[in-house]
Amino acid sequence: MKPWNVEICDVTLRDGEQTPGVSFSCEEKQEIARKLDAIGVEVIEAGFPTVSPYEKECVSCIAQMGLDASICCLARARPGDVEVAIDCDVDMVSIFIATSDLHIRHKYRKPREEVLSGALEMIDLARDHGLRVRFAAEDASRTDINFLKEVYQRGEQRGADLLSFADTVGCLVPTEMYAIMSELVPSVGRPLCAHCHNDMGCATANTITAAQAGAFQLHTTVNGIGERAGNAALEEVLVILRMKGGVDRYDLSHLSELSAMVERYSGITLQKTKPVVGDHAFSHESGIHIAAILEDPQTYEYFLPDMVGGKRRFILGKHTGKKALEHVVTTLGYQLNEEQICTVLDEVKELGESKIGITPDTLTALIRHVQKEK
Repeated sequence: MKPWNVEICDVTLRDGEQTPGVSFSCEEKQEIARKLDAIGVEVIEAGFPTVSPYEKECVSCIAQMGLDASICCLARARPGDVEVAIDCDVDMVSIFIATSDLHIRHKYRKPREEVLSGALEMIDLARDHGLRVRFAAEDASRTDINFLKEVYQRGEQRGADLLSFADTVGCLVPTEMYAIMSELVPSVGRPLCAHCHNDMGCATANTITAAQAGAFQLHTTVNGIGERAGNAALEEVLVILRMKGGVDRYDLSHLSELSAMVERYSGITLQKTKPVVGDHAFSHESGIHIAAILEDPQTYEYFLPDMVGGKRRFILGKHTGKKALEHVVTTLGYQLNEEQICTVLDEVKELGESKIGITPDTLTALIRHVQKEK
């Protein structure tokens, strides 16, 4: 398989922090940045420095950490925003304008040509100070395609290094994303970026589809946090790139630790069934499944937990089978005969049907009880 030509720009420290109620300290941002760098993420969007003096300080600190990743920050197409970005000593600035008629009408109240002309001048300002520029179209997915092409082509002519497509309200499905990207990629001479939101649950799928259609820079957040329903999840995108895109240069073993870190710092609790990093991502209860996994884990795990720094767990409940129970009992250091195993299994199923969690302590008590009855 020829690996897909992609890179990751993780925006946890900016778009992820825009999750309602989330605020990272400078130290927390630095810890997250270090872990992203350890994974091999190529670009880290450190923040939106014009928001506050403290945010500017945090972005500057990350820019000075000496990471292998390039450090980026966000700026509106305004001189003040770009000047603050320049002061932060970042490698790249993402200059954005809203491009849909809906946004232009309500946010700018001026002709779209005037909006675009002013934004192009900001590219000049950033480049004159040695910054790489990502020229980003907000609400690109609801923008007239001909105007969007004009935005990108004129940004390219002014020297933008990257051109970014934002599905700002998550309104696309993968077939639409593929069609749009397939039209945009050949129309410009700069790499395209895909920035997807998850309002309809398609952010990761749209991001991967954009890559298949030729998008180069893929935007993600850890655990998929972000405004409203969040963004494309870093851990999901990286696993798909490994399993389907032939991209094996990222160290995925850090993903579970990074996920737990962001969950702790953000206060956003993960669903147990969250792909890749959720508590149940490698948990099994079905007796049929566990019996097969004990023979070969790949029977019911497409990728193994070690790859992402996770752990396999066997959960006892109403669907537990004898082989699974024997395995768990052995791992706890006990040996039961056939009759005892069957007795404990009946108790486990009864507790499971009563929605009572079967903890190691509960199971240990059941084992000791049947051993005393011998």
